[in-house]
Amino acid sequence: MQGVTSLRVIGDRCRQLEAETQQIPAENKGQAFRNKLSEQLGTMTEQQSPPEQMATGEGAGEQGANYKITIYELENFQGKKCELTEELPSITERELEKVGSIQVEAGPWVGFERQAFAGEQFVLEKGDYPRWDSWSNSHNSDSLMSLRPLQIDSPDHKIQLFENTGYTGRKMEIVDDDVPSLWAHGFQDRVASVRALNGTWVGYEFPGYRGRQHVFEKGEYRHWNDWDANQPLMQSVRRVRDQQWHQRGSFENS
Repeated sequence: MQGVTSLRVIGDRCRQLEAETQQIPAENKGQAFRNKLSEQLGTMTEQQSPPEQMATGEGAGEQGANYKITIYELENFQGKKCELTEELPSITERELEKVGSIQVEAGPWVGFERQAFAGEQFVLEKGDYPRWDSWSNSHNSDSLMSLRPLQIDSPDHKIQLFENTGYTGRKMEIVDDDVPSLWAHGFQDRVASVRALNGTWVGYEFPGYRGRQHVFEKGEYRHWNDWDANQPLMQSVRRVRDQQWHQRGSFENS
């Protein structure tokens, strides 16, 4: 559809230029028309390149590569601090004993309860987190020992949730939408395998995006152990976005 629109615009420009060059002598009219058309097309290219890149996802890798987070040892952004632009397997590498508060300037990121990206996961999107319970929806642990950037591979989001392992049983497919309650949309709370086909997602133990979090980057998860869950329980799911694309979505049960 984008290509059709561009062709229509070019056609309109050509007709406009024909009218503008009517008063030019015949021997010079052809060259004048070509010069003006070249100038117009150059302007169109400059004006349309960024929106086209955003619409198709081109350039998203470069934009998504900008990550910045500041972690503080104490609550309310006090004490020793450390700025990061890449993954950190252990906060002790930066001489921090704990994380008391966080400011995400560019993200998103995911924090982990233990070193080496293990344990409970905490999605950290752009914003301020003055104390541990502002990033932990489960309130099970105040420990955050490692963190890394979350890769946003596409502006589009699509995920398939399956009742049983190995992508079997009932299936729910979600496209470009957030679902605060799987039950409310006619699905059960048992999710034993997942296919994240596009985008990055986070699933939650309870409705309303509460409880333990589980990150699903693009890929296949044949068993709930693949996303470090203790049981096949998930009751809400949402997209992780880099504050850039917002589309209305849909879901389908089968």
